[in-house]
Amino acid sequence: MPDAAGLELIRAEINEKHDAAVIDTSHDRGQGALIADPGQVLDILRWLRDTPGQEYRFLSSLHAADYLPAEPRFGVHYELLCRDRVERIRVKALLADPAAAQLAEVGAAGGSSRKAQADGDAGTPPQKAQSSLGGAPAPLPTPSEQTLPEIDSCVDLFRTADFQEREAFDMFGILFRGHPDLRRILMPEDYVGWPQRRDFPMGGEPVLFTKDEPDSPSGWPK
Repeated sequence: MPDAAGLELIRAEINEKHDAAVIDTSHDRGQGALIADPGQVLDILRWLRDTPGQEYRFLSSLHAADYLPAEPRFGVHYELLCRDRVERIRVKALLADPAAAQLAEVGAAGGSSRKAQADGDAGTPPQKAQSSLGGAPAPLPTPSEQTLPEIDSCVDLFRTADFQEREAFDMFGILFRGHPDLRRILMPEDYVGWPQRRDFPMGGEPVLFTKDEPDSPSGWPK
């Protein structure tokens, strides 16, 4: 894996071809990463794959992470391998949570309507108050594609990304634009929610112990 200086050289070469494509670099615990502009991540991956002397032609892993409460909230990690040199490099793209922005807009609109009522506008119910963003009533957010983070699919560059992007979508709700068949891969199609997000509710079946059974009030059976 390139050291910290080597990462900076790669960053400079990529940015010479694609302006500001690599935002930053990180090198922690022997693992180097290029922090990518999400809108240019395909340019970076293509450069690393095709440039002589780089030739990271195998995508060994694509996975997502949820950094809540940090912002940007989500990360998509690409682990690339040059098999000739047995050398790895990581590309990381950070994505904001559009649902949080939508909720903030709705909350701000609701706060404005409540203030208007407190100032004497009793004839306008809060749910019909005018939004400050254009005059229309502020709608409540719904779990739709518009509330999910998005990034371009890299399946056309690396065929191994096909199922891995589907898993990232299934577990984290990240949309990969241009994916040939983006649907759940582990959970049922009608499953609601994204199980590996940090705010996903922890559930499960209650465990019944013998000491808790109604017919054993004194504790464990003797």
